Amino acid sequence: MFSGFANHKIDAKGRMIVPSKFREELGDSFVVTKGLDGCLYIYPNEEWGVFLEKLHTLPSSKDTRKIVRFFAAGADNVEVDGQGRILIRSDLREYAGLQKDVVLAGTFERIEIWDKERWDQENSGDENIDEIAEKMVAYGF
Repeated sequence: MFSGFANHKIDAKGRMIVPSKFREELGDSFVVTKGLDGCLYIYPNEEWGVFLEKLHTLPSSKDTRKIVRFFAAGADNVEVDGQGRILIRSDLREYAGLQKDVVLAGTFERIEIWDKERWDQENSGDENIDEIAEKMVAYGF
């Protein structure tokens, strides 16, 4: 389970250090794919398999095919180099608007990679967190 966040940088070649607290659980190779809300997702290989299996069980429809293509076709298997870095493919960097400053956020079974500015915009205010929490109570939270 991943939690917490870390600020990092992506260099001009698209390389980014994965914080050691995340790297220990991820291992030497894992999957980076497009995420929702304009970020990227990092999945450990085992969790990626679980996620793909869930996608596979969805009923066949045009929407299902779109969502499968979005996640699966956009995925990249990455390996950590000797300096603890991964290379993020240019199309993935472009999708998430990753320039230089990034935030890695643990969100239970995966890690999200955000452009720092976008992260700050999405998470700047907790003004409606009470309303969201109240809605979640209906789901047993």
